[in-house]
Amino acid sequence: MASVLLYHVVGDLTVGKPELVEFCDVETVESAIRAIGGSTECGIPVWKRSSHVGMIENNEMRQQRFVGILTSLDIISFLAKTQCLEDQDKAMKTQVSDVVVPNNTLLKIVDPGTRLIDALEMMKQGVRRLLVPKSKVWKGMSKRFSILYNGKWLKNIDNGSSNNLIANANRPSSSSAAAYMRDKFCCLSREDMIRFLIGCLGALAPLPLSSISSLGVVNLNYSSIEASLPAVEATQKHPGDPTAVAVVEIIQDGRHKILGEISASKLWKCDYLAAAWALANLSAGQFVMGAEDNVSSRLLPDISVNSTVEDNKVANGGGSARARKFSSRSIGFNPVSPSFGMGRTMYRGRSAPLTCKTSSSLAAVMAQMLSHRANHVWVTEDDNDDVLVGMVSYADILVAVTKQPAAFIPSTRSITELASEIQS
Repeated sequence: MASVLLYHVVGDLTVGKPELVEFCDVETVESAIRAIGGSTECGIPVWKRSSHVGMIENNEMRQQRFVGILTSLDIISFLAKTQCLEDQDKAMKTQVSDVVVPNNTLLKIVDPGTRLIDALEMMKQGVRRLLVPKSKVWKGMSKRFSILYNGKWLKNIDNGSSNNLIANANRPSSSSAAAYMRDKFCCLSREDMIRFLIGCLGALAPLPLSSISSLGVVNLNYSSIEASLPAVEATQKHPGDPTAVAVVEIIQDGRHKILGEISASKLWKCDYLAAAWALANLSAGQFVMGAEDNVSSRLLPDISVNSTVEDNKVANGGGSARARKFSSRSIGFNPVSPSFGMGRTMYRGRSAPLTCKTSSSLAAVMAQMLSHRANHVWVTEDDNDDVLVGMVSYADILVAVTKQPAAFIPSTRSITELASEIQS
């Protein structure tokens, strides 16, 4: 196991992280859409409002207030319900408590002195966010491997301080710094962990050079839906972690040809009402690829979902907003070509899913996920980019980097080959 995981603590990753602003479950769906759009990920933690006004809240009390993580796919699935489509204004004013899936285990409060390896173990067990107290006392460390020695804190040599750092924020303290530390928190995600690890590739060697197939991190138990089935059935798949369903066509030998995906990350910043209508009325293939504007109205009826541009025209006296047909642009998908001939296909373009090959290195996959802000990558065959064999998620990567060295087979590829692969 890499020593970098043993001698770094989660407090090192909190430097520069913004303070957590709690999103309460009494807020509306409309507010949640804005919050998710402005967040750094496709989901936000949801909390019950604190009932202990004027009282210092301990970690256990705060943990009990945590409800779950609300994603873009959760909201679109809710808005796709018949009653919500019939009264969209009422649906947008619905409280988040009626939409979020309660799961108190997705977040855990940890001390800033928690070892990185222990934090990774928590995330391997299903924890998606770590809530870390922010303290003016915690300065972070600029020197690697200078933090812990046999479980004891060392002096912060870089700052010339003779005071030991706080070993456990949960221990009782009457100091104002301890009170401050309980009141101010920041949130660490698995993306933060991967971003830290990719900056330590040398310390993780030879893992980064190894292929994902040799490491055994390709997850074969992915969720999928046939393109001809209603798109709304994807919400019944309960994909779990990550919240992604592959849209596929069945080819010879029962193999899956991937066309796209219905996922929280793809729908992160989209027209939620248009996506909800499409989810309820189109097939999975139409949903991920977008239907042509010139398809007959019998196949694709008009929808009265107004875009931001149309709303601005109305506000500026440019005329009333008109109903428009659904297209891939409505939900943030960019077609490959601006238009297609009627005789060629009923689809308009394709939103290509993020894919890699079974021979791709772990470092390349990590870089791919971070650059696209995605929490998963679909894995295809080496000799066929369309044939789906599995997926790699954040959880799979965390399992790989915490394996013992004897548990994987090193790759013989050079650093030059690895750099070339990451750049491509």
